[in-house]
Amino acid sequence: MFLKFLRLEIKSFFRGTSLGINLTMKILRFIGILYFIGSLLGGAFIAFFYIQEEMRQDPLKVVSKFMIVAWIIDLVIKYLWQEIPTQNIKPFLTMNIRKNTLVNYMLAKTFLSAFSWLSSLFFITFSLIALFNGYSIPGVLLWLTGAVSLLYMNNFINIFFNGKETLAVIIGVCFLGIGALAYYNIVPVLSYSESVFFSFYEKPYFALIPVLLFVILWWVCFRYLRNEFYLDQGLEAKKTVGKTENIAFLNKYGVIGAFINNDIRMLRRNKVTKGILFGSFMFLFYGLLMFSSSLYKTPAMMMIMGLFVTGGFQFLFGQRVPAFDSSYFPLMMTLNVPYKEYLKAKWWLMNIVTAASVIIALCYAYFGWEIYITFFAAGLYNIGVNSQFTLWSGAFNKNQIDLNSKEKRMGQKGSFSLASMLLLIPKMLLPMGVFALTKYLWGITGGVISIAIIGIIGFFLREKIFDIIVKQYKREKYSTLDAFKKIN
Repeated sequence: MFLKFLRLEIKSFFRGTSLGINLTMKILRFIGILYFIGSLLGGAFIAFFYIQEEMRQDPLKVVSKFMIVAWIIDLVIKYLWQEIPTQNIKPFLTMNIRKNTLVNYMLAKTFLSAFSWLSSLFFITFSLIALFNGYSIPGVLLWLTGAVSLLYMNNFINIFFNGKETLAVIIGVCFLGIGALAYYNIVPVLSYSESVFFSFYEKPYFALIPVLLFVILWWVCFRYLRNEFYLDQGLEAKKTVGKTENIAFLNKYGVIGAFINNDIRMLRRNKVTKGILFGSFMFLFYGLLMFSSSLYKTPAMMMIMGLFVTGGFQFLFGQRVPAFDSSYFPLMMTLNVPYKEYLKAKWWLMNIVTAASVIIALCYAYFGWEIYITFFAAGLYNIGVNSQFTLWSGAFNKNQIDLNSKEKRMGQKGSFSLASMLLLIPKMLLPMGVFALTKYLWGITGGVISIAIIGIIGFFLREKIFDIIVKQYKREKYSTLDAFKKIN
């Protein structure tokens, strides 16, 4: 039965209306997976021999010490990006197919995702290296079994967390608290991790505990999904009481104020947009990467970090215009909606958040004023130039967005286009190149002033640029309507 389900999904893939784009995205993802496979396999060799030869320590003990960190990172990555396996199951529920089979298929399908098995490649390779270097065969195999069982348990935990943002936030705060306790040496978390996970090797029967937990979580998750597996319950659209919200002071700004009001309500109410806000907040910490490698301290990478720190919301929100309005976009196009004011409202909202991000980024002055003024110049460039190019790229985004479902996709098939890729040149490559060149010629002052001037010029030329963007949106209007009317 499982093979029949897989064949149906393969047929659905090749019979879809977006086969070309689907194949392109699959190829790009496959290339990305190959890159991570190579990195993890190579990382296992580097970790083992570096720990053994340079650090003069037991590689298995050191990896066990940081196993708790790997487990938490794996869980966070799966929660943020791994899709919950779905199948068009409504037709199957009316057929003579056992619900237990459908539920087990959905659970088994989680292990086909690259997010499930990629991390285990590191531990499998590491264990093989350990076997060839004299470690006990039963001990290493059971250590590997225990470690992989814990990683695969995250698939089930992810299903429980899906749609429960409050619980996820509470767990996230607990993880941050544990990290703080370990960082300030209040609680020796890493030492406890080493004792627990190395016991899988020293006392192999302890490895049966995570295996038992894996089986229990499978059963609990099976019961949880099985109880929701009805047409009139788990698959029924949730009904909530509608509430009217209004930010009164925005009304005095006319049509633009009304559109901003509507976008703020959307950001506050929906799961996908809440994820955008969370992602934008996390971008504020992107600049901390400069402490992980000297590569990030080069002028070009400093500018990239500044663009992301100050423009996280702009990139995540702007490139999905008008996809966020896909559910009512056809209706909106039948009304006398002024296109320019509609886009200006998005532009003002993005730039207000960008300006707030520039102010918050003042914290980076603690690490040096040169870093902050670079980020400040990047913020001006985002406001004056990137905000408009991001809106421009949104014209080519034909992907429908269901605001009530948690979006966990690495890429959006409808947003991939050659035009969007070309617009990355003025958004990223131009400021990188200009800043690196001018800083080399005239120092940090020249680099900052040059980027700031481009941003200010873009801000004052916004009306003319908006006219070009509006024309592009109108050219794409009917293809966008056609895409939004189709059911994915």
